[in-house]
Amino acid sequence: MRHGKKFNHLGRQTAHRKAMLANMACSLIEHKRINTTVAKAKALKQFVEPIITKSKEDTTHNRRIAFSRLRQKEAVTELFREVATKVADRPGGYTRIIKLGNRLGDNADMAMIELVDYNEIYNAGKAKKKTTRRSRRGGSKPAAAVPVENKGTNEEEE
Repeated sequence: MRHGKKFNHLGRQTAHRKAMLANMACSLIEHKRINTTVAKAKALKQFVEPIITKSKEDTTHNRRIAFSRLRQKEAVTELFREVATKVADRPGGYTRIIKLGNRLGDNADMAMIELVDYNEIYNAGKAKKKTTRRSRRGGSKPAAAVPVENKGTNEEEE
């Protein structure tokens, strides 16, 4: 029975799976996006997001934890320098999985996993929403400068 065993083993032994996820995480940090299968992308998301959270606080202990999981000094350096500054204000959800369809050779479900803050296409649309709309009635005058007339009230008659 497999009660309570939610971890996807990806058809690999433990050492092979850990090495594969470490290599994929280093590639994701280096290239900011990679193409892989949907199952591997979901497993990589669970693997890399806690490491990115640790990188937001640059301490020796957090660097050693990240290095023990990633196993590449260059990836850890880039994670703590560049990626950590980009995701400093984000409370979580550092990666995005976009499904690409099926692979031609074996019909496997493919996906692209990317770091959210490095995609200019999606972030450009959100930056444009901050502009305010201008109404045609108000013109360019501020509301305080427009005189208010009290027509139809009894205050003028008294």
